Amino acid sequence: MFAGGLLVCLLAVFQLGSRAQYAPDEVTQLPGMKFKPNYRQWSGHLQARPGKFLHYWFVTSQRDPVKDPLVLWLNGGPGCSSLDGFLSENGPFHVTDNGVTLYENAFSWNKIANMLYLESPVGVGYSYSDDKKYATDDDQVAEDSYKALQSFFSKFPHFTQNEFFIFGESYGGVYAPTLSLRVATGVAKINLKGFSAGNGLSSFALNDQSLIYFGYYHGLFGEDLWRDLNINCCDKGNCNFYNSSSETCSTLVKVAFSIVYGSGLNEYSLYLDCEGGRRSHGGYEMTMSQLFKNYRKRPHTLKFSDGVPSVSLGAVPPCINSTAQINWLNRGDVRKALHVPDTLPPWDLCSDSVGEHYTYLYPTVKEVYMKLLSLGLRALVYNGDTDMACNFLGDQWFVEDLGLKETTKYQTWIHDEQIAGFYQQYGNITFLTVKGAGHMVPQWAPGPAFHMFQSFITNGSY
Repeated sequence: MFAGGLLVCLLAVFQLGSRAQYAPDEVTQLPGMKFKPNYRQWSGHLQARPGKFLHYWFVTSQRDPVKDPLVLWLNGGPGCSSLDGFLSENGPFHVTDNGVTLYENAFSWNKIANMLYLESPVGVGYSYSDDKKYATDDDQVAEDSYKALQSFFSKFPHFTQNEFFIFGESYGGVYAPTLSLRVATGVAKINLKGFSAGNGLSSFALNDQSLIYFGYYHGLFGEDLWRDLNINCCDKGNCNFYNSSSETCSTLVKVAFSIVYGSGLNEYSLYLDCEGGRRSHGGYEMTMSQLFKNYRKRPHTLKFSDGVPSVSLGAVPPCINSTAQINWLNRGDVRKALHVPDTLPPWDLCSDSVGEHYTYLYPTVKEVYMKLLSLGLRALVYNGDTDMACNFLGDQWFVEDLGLKETTKYQTWIHDEQIAGFYQQYGNITFLTVKGAGHMVPQWAPGPAFHMFQSFITNGSY
């Protein structure tokens, strides 16, 4: 009896030990961590192409690393770091405002999943290229991330057996499905079960078109501007706010655009204050420059109406305070603990060199979604409903435009005995809103976000 029990224990230890691959990358201590974590973590680099390396940070599940799913998390931009997702959204710990100490996140997604955070594309955060050339495009990013995943599984081979999910936020709305398709159709043995886009940019046209309705019905425009928009951009009830040929319409849309993004509102969470005043960040400016880009290319002669602030449409305030994360990640002892080479430049939230040289290949990812859904993969499109960068209405229209038959009615979902939002299912894809949350749902609605995450990866009920 004793011998059999001992054998079981030894086998369990061996199995866990065999999963604890690649010792050189293991993170054994972190400056500012005053608590003892009940999970293991690794940080290092994965090769995407010769001379091009993506930085990863991997934390095992707090529940059952052997059986729990493996989830890849990607922030967007393009050109913004997934470590923002780790340190301010759904990672196991966050940085205090003083940038010195760490505190545990009660709603960390690694409570039920092994979480892999990948700084992608090359050039973002601590990811780098030997030749320092960072021009890339959507397909190259998917290919690089796919190769990096293969590198990850060579370091952690036993995790190929775990169910695998890809989550992307913001421009991750393009990253997640394009990488999912590359994984689903590739030769690497990866147990992909589904993907998700959170406040994702799924269609430039639908995102731009829907924002005008979002702005008006949230009280941002007033009746005069709304009436003028309808007179000049609509015909027999059909409105075109995306690429109208009318000079007057395009100018009115720019007026609406400047109110949403240039008046000092927090475009990522309408009802939150704009942190940091109206300072700009190059990476976020690059993101916003893709919205209403049809109008940006076209010169105009009409002046904006009275009362609209005269601001540069490119100088978009981020309203996001990332000072604590930046300060902590750039500490010498933190970089050393994360195995970051001394030769790499300081970490920043977003990379101008990536954003300024990025080529967009997918004005919509509709066809990518159709291919993935036809393969039987599960999909979740979720939106915090106060975000104006990638608003919920545009993503709802995107899902509806897939032309799939609805399998549930639009209905509420509950968290802590309160309505947490609404959802609707179309076979193996779900559209879901998170009530009162902005662009970064796990940051601003951590409890409901964890509930949503658990329901999706377990294929359970919302």
